[in-house]
Amino acid sequence: AKAGVPVFAWKGETEEEYEWCIEQSLKFSEGRGPNILLDDGGDLTNMVHDKYPDMIKDIVGVSEETTTGVHNLYKRFKVGTLKLPCINVNDSVTKSKFDNLYGCRESLLDGIKRATDVMIAGKVAVVAGYGDVGKGSAAALKAAGARVIVSEIDP
Repeated sequence: AKAGVPVFAWKGETEEEYEWCIEQSLKFSEGRGPNILLDDGGDLTNMVHDKYPDMIKDIVGVSEETTTGVHNLYKRFKVGTLKLPCINVNDSVTKSKFDNLYGCRESLLDGIKRATDVMIAGKVAVVAGYGDVGKGSAAALKAAGARVIVSEIDP
């Protein structure tokens, strides 16, 4: 923001405000829009397909980096509503085996501490899912002194 780049997000935003922020990111000067979507979770891609289909003609493709977003793309593809070529960044080796495991291990604790200002040691933490993100999260929480419980639908 300090460099003059528009930022549309703030702590504690509501669902409506979140959607407003996504819409603002689609509005460029001179009435233009994006020519590529770099998505994190699939909400941007969904909004373009569902609310702004006229933008699709100017977009060359989508890059999606989350499991949730990739699953959404596969669903759209199966029912024939995916109108853009997409790159599944989530399943690349560097994302799935490095960032999901080690990146989450570092950022999870930092995020919890910044958001809550609570010491993790002695707390009980439940990790839902034991994929690479769950493994990294469980390891980080255990290393910080939490008692960790893992739930997994497909052990």
